[in-house]
Amino acid sequence: MGVFATRSPFRPNPIGLSCVRLEKIEKTANHGFVLKVRGADLMDGTPIYDIKPYLPYVDSRPDATGGFAQPLKDYALKVNFPQDLLELLPANRQAAAISILENDPRPSYKNDSDRIYGLSFAGFNISFKVAEDLLTVVDVAALK
Repeated sequence: MGVFATRSPFRPNPIGLSCVRLEKIEKTANHGFVLKVRGADLMDGTPIYDIKPYLPYVDSRPDATGGFAQPLKDYALKVNFPQDLLELLPANRQAAAISILENDPRPSYKNDSDRIYGLSFAGFNISFKVAEDLLTVVDVAALK
């Protein structure tokens, strides 16, 4: 996952992170959709570049609710990693590879059961397919 897609404070730019309350969304003639937020630790006029949903298991706002993101908390794929392919990875990396695959490393807008996806991990390319909630590893190859 890219650093800009995460909530990491270790970013290669001076962009800050702030937890805000979304008050409303307005459609305007001049600016399109405008988000009205409350509680930002920003100066007036500071642009907001990215909006992420509130996740109660990550963020710390006891009175907040998770909204549309809450059902994704326990999302995990079943992983079929054939033993002969799993053994191509170093033994101390196998559990981590399975854990990453369980968390569905595909782009969220992709859902093609015939497509073969790839993941670079620990010096290897792991190729896999996903059908419904089952991820099946189809190849493991050392990166060159």
